[in-house]
Amino acid sequence: MAEQEKSEQLEEEQNQEEQQTGQASEDVEVIDSDESSEKSEDSETDALQEQIDQLKKEKQEAEDRVLRIQAEFDNYKKRTQKEKEAARKYKSEDLVTELLPALDNFERALQVEVNEATSSLVDGITMVYNQLKAALASQGVEEIETEGKEFDPTLHHAVMQAEDENFDSNIIVEELQKGYILKDKVIRPSMVKVNK
Repeated sequence: MAEQEKSEQLEEEQNQEEQQTGQASEDVEVIDSDESSEKSEDSETDALQEQIDQLKKEKQEAEDRVLRIQAEFDNYKKRTQKEKEAARKYKSEDLVTELLPALDNFERALQVEVNEATSSLVDGITMVYNQLKAALASQGVEEIETEGKEFDPTLHHAVMQAEDENFDSNIIVEELQKGYILKDKVIRPSMVKVNK
């Protein structure tokens, strides 16, 4: 019996040793599997973070592009609106420019000496001249005032200078050709003689 007990004890000790070594190897395996899973999770996390950063960068670039395109479109709308307004405002500019020489000729015709033979002709020319001036005025055309005014290079074109004591310096003495404004735009500057 004593031998049996000894053999049983030996078996128990061996089983306990095997269990302890088995547990140690399991612990080692668990540690190894934890480390490898942490490494794989870290690499996955890094990869995902890189993707997130890349997507954020692409999103920001797309938003910037959209904002630039929207700003360009707004500028385009404003520019075309201004061009349309200018086109409406000055739509009669070409016609006015073509009619001004005819208006000048009417003025020259009206400077003839009136007598009984020419009075009816001058009356007819005066009526046509007044109708033409009224039509131009209805489109916003105005004569530029000159004589006795100070010379303004945006409105007047000085072709001669005079020395007249009756006028101050830089004052228009005589108008040689009428100038016209369409709304706020000079169509033709007045040709004038200016005092020194």
